[in-house]
Amino acid sequence: MTHTSSQEHPQEIIFKKLCDHLSVIYPHRDGKSLAKRLMHTMRLDEDCQSPLPHKNLWDETDVMVITYGNTILSEKQHPLKALHHFLKTHFTMLINSVHILPFFPYSSDDGFAVINYKRVDPALGDWNDILRISTDFHLMADLVINHCSSLHRWFRNFQEGKSPGRDYFITASPGEDLSNVVRPRTTPLLRAVPRGDGCEYVWCTFSHDQIDLNFHNPQVLLEIVHIVRFYLDMGVRIFRLDAVAFLWKKIGTSCINLEETHEIIRLLRTLIEHADPNAVIITETNIPMRENLSYFGNANEAHCIYNFPLPPLLVNTLVSGNCRHLNSWLMGMPPTRNGTTYLNFIASHDGIGLRPAEGLLSEEEQEVLIQTMENFGGQVSWRALDDGSRKPYEINISLFDAMKGTTAGEDRWQMERFICAHAIMLALEGIPAFYLHSLVGTTNDYARMEAHGHNRAINRRQWQESELNAKLADPDSHHHKVFYRLRRLIQLRREQPAFHPNAAQFALQLGEQIFAFWRQSMNRRQNIFCLNNISDERQTVPLSSINLVGADRWKDLIGDQIFEDMLGTIELKPYQTLWITNRW
Repeated sequence: MTHTSSQEHPQEIIFKKLCDHLSVIYPHRDGKSLAKRLMHTMRLDEDCQSPLPHKNLWDETDVMVITYGNTILSEKQHPLKALHHFLKTHFTMLINSVHILPFFPYSSDDGFAVINYKRVDPALGDWNDILRISTDFHLMADLVINHCSSLHRWFRNFQEGKSPGRDYFITASPGEDLSNVVRPRTTPLLRAVPRGDGCEYVWCTFSHDQIDLNFHNPQVLLEIVHIVRFYLDMGVRIFRLDAVAFLWKKIGTSCINLEETHEIIRLLRTLIEHADPNAVIITETNIPMRENLSYFGNANEAHCIYNFPLPPLLVNTLVSGNCRHLNSWLMGMPPTRNGTTYLNFIASHDGIGLRPAEGLLSEEEQEVLIQTMENFGGQVSWRALDDGSRKPYEINISLFDAMKGTTAGEDRWQMERFICAHAIMLALEGIPAFYLHSLVGTTNDYARMEAHGHNRAINRRQWQESELNAKLADPDSHHHKVFYRLRRLIQLRREQPAFHPNAAQFALQLGEQIFAFWRQSMNRRQNIFCLNNISDERQTVPLSSINLVGADRWKDLIGDQIFEDMLGTIELKPYQTLWITNRW
């Protein structure tokens, strides 16, 4: 353990921290020289700042939108310009953060097989477009840290035995025991590639076009840190560490969530927060809840983690009409420490992940959920198990279509069910993140899925800006209804101190058809009781069951109803949400 004195220069403190990190990652190397190079790469030897420990870098006004750079298209301008224009037109003073999914040249996986980390895909625009977006919104960008494209210069150099790249990739022998390796895909782990006069087998956690980087080589770490510094200069404030759980490989282990992986995240945290104390790290780890929580570390790894159990549990709740599992999960979800929080989402560019539901939903319940989603047009993607069999990995479907009905079939409550899902997400502890397609009610895109040949394309539609604007302006369009109802909920949320991402949260027990919880502002002045009817039948709740303090006046923020009789009852329509507060 490093001990520092108050008289030490900030650079000396950072240097010692880096040496500590490196002693864990590379125990047989002298870390001092590498620590100096890392500091120089991040320009911390020129200037460094001191982050405040356990500081919340967010509040109740923070709301994020997730989008591809080419989701919005225009005949008049590049996609990034069209996206920027669309966001400014519709979301100014409403959403303050935007996650633009990989906007670099790529060879597959809709951007996650990066060919060049330091170039914007010319089909989207250029770095000036990215900088302009970052002036109006907090910008989140992907640090695709586990792998790169097989077309990246590093991999071409690897095959030719040249630097940089000659020793940048993980190799293994097909004869080695790799049976414990956790896989998110069904393709073979190793890919044979020609190298010199022979053949090497490179490690491919995801696809054979995505070759895993070798962090056992410190030069790879230096390359990634150089990219981090560049992104900071280009206006990136939030770093999404993509697929980071798979970073470190050790034969004979699962090669997921290893200690060296956690230590690399701690090292990146040290570098990034001393370069910019307002920068945020978010880890993308689509794994069971307990493992996911470990990426907070001791408030020294991720600032935020994706709340991966929320999508499958919430969708299951709304199609089953029973909140038992969602309520149990909420009661077991630990409150976050100041300086850390959850990123809440229920739809994204990927599908509804099923791994986070392991241990929360039984296999039979997952099968019913999958069958229901398939009935609504959804598809299933699979992952390989060590015995050669496969298991459902995620459900691919647009969230609007996922809400078409219940396990009994389609019904007339699609819109109300969809809005209820987002009202729950907005009120939960954490920062809410909306997939752009959810904000505008996009439905399954079967033509795109067929054209691209993979299931995830079903929820990656591209809109012509003029067409989407026309639908949003049409009061009879479901796109208009979704958009304006969600806008109002977002506006309400942003005005409530009790919805601060770190405000206290308590589960309430109001039966299996009412999902309810209580939020309390950090100064304890505002209370909001969030009641959600997750069934297709009316529900009655006695006011006495939620213990409203009689001395206060209470109002539902959404419906404007005032509650004066504390011994009375509330009737909730199917999928209705109430936000009952003592301050408005």
